[in-house]
Order: sequence, then C-alpha cells, then structure tokens
Amino acid sequence: MIDALNIMRGVQPSRAAARRTVVDALIERGAVAVLRLSSAALARDAILALADGGVTAIEVTLTTPDALSLISSIRKERESLLVGAGSVLSAEQARHAVEAGARYLVSPVFDPDVLATAHTYDVPAMPGAYTPTEMLTAYKAGADLVKVFPADTLGPSYIKGVLSPMPFLELMPTGGVTPDNVATWLHSGAVAVGLGGALVDAASVAARDWNTLTQRARTVTAQVEQARAARKRV
Repeated sequence: MIDALNIMRGVQPSRAAARRTVVDALIERGAVAVLRLSSAALARDAILALADGGVTAIEVTLTTPDALSLISSIRKERESLLVGAGSVLSAEQARHAVEAGARYLVSPVFDPDVLATAHTYDVPAMPGAYTPTEMLTAYKAGADLVKVFPADTLGPSYIKGVLSPMPFLELMPTGGVTPDNVATWLHSGAVAVGLGGALVDAASVAARDWNTLTQRARTVTAQVEQARAARKRV
C-alpha cells in the first residue's frame, strides 16, 4: 500500500525506503521530545535526563542557541538517540541541519523548499499543518509524516475525525500533549506525538531538576506502551 501511495506521489521507491527507515524508528518510539531552551549546555543535560527515562527521539529546535553544534555532539555522544532538527523554516536551515547530523527535519508550517532540500539528502521532512486541506497538501507534496500544530486547540477527537476519510495520513500532534495524555492521542490514531514544555519546562531546566524530567519521560514511555497494548487487544 505504501509503495502504491509513493508512486502516486511521484516518490522514488529507493529514496522513500531510506527515509521510511527513520520514520518507522520514530513511530516505534512513539513520542518526540521537543527542546526549545535558552542554552545548548542545559539542553544537552535535559536530553540525557530524558534518555534515562526512555524518551530517545529528540527534536532540537533551531531557536535553541548553538542548536547545530548540539545536534552534532549529542549524536556522537549517544548514538542510540534519534535526533532531529525542529523549527526549520528555510532550505538553508534544512541543509545546515542535515550537515550537522539531523536525522529528520520538523517545521511548524509546510514549506516546499524545506521538503525538497530534506529529500535531496534522503532525510525525512515533517511539515506542520492545521487543517485537513493543509495536511493533504503536505502529504501529496511528499511529506514523510505530518506534524499537526498547534494541536492544543484541536484535541484528540480532531485527529480521529481527520483520519476517518483520510486513513493514509500519518499524523504527529504537537502542542497540548502532556506526559499523562500521550496514550489518548495515540488512541485517536496519531502515529506519534511531540511534547514540548509539558515535558521539558523552563523552570525544571533552570533548576537543573533532571530527576523530574526523567520521571516525566518514564510516564511518557509507559503511556506509549499502554497505547500499544490496547491496539494489540483490538
């Protein structure tokens, strides 16, 4: 089915397969930690705390100081982490992020130049969309996964409603997702979720309260497992 859809979208099967490997790994993890912090050093410590709790898919937003250096260094330090770049808004940013080692690129909006640049390097592009029309447009353009953003104004029922007529979409809601409601979003049909401030809040980071981040990460991983178990019972 996926091959047929890729042919319809004009995607070369071999290139799609290379990107699909990364997307499948992200879906397997179920949750992506979105880091938007004021210091790369603090962001690094936060990433390690999250990894200790089982959250190993990390989106380092380009609004974080020295984000590219952090992406490069953390990938070398922890090869098991699936590290991507977020808030990618231009082809130039996309290229720099890939060169730094980002495994995938996430945007708050759909920009064809960002998607094209990502695919030039066989890196998955995950543009943001809000309406069903925007989601389908991004999908038809070749998006490897669609970030539903900001999802806090929509809710899990919105995801379920969109997927009813378009079950082929793979959606990752971001915004409004908390460690305690991850399973609810996954039950709605999302393939993964993105968690920002509800997982990595500025106050905990400033206090270097890494234990709190680790405990939240454990809650997230438990929620992902709960959702998977529920799917197996259906």
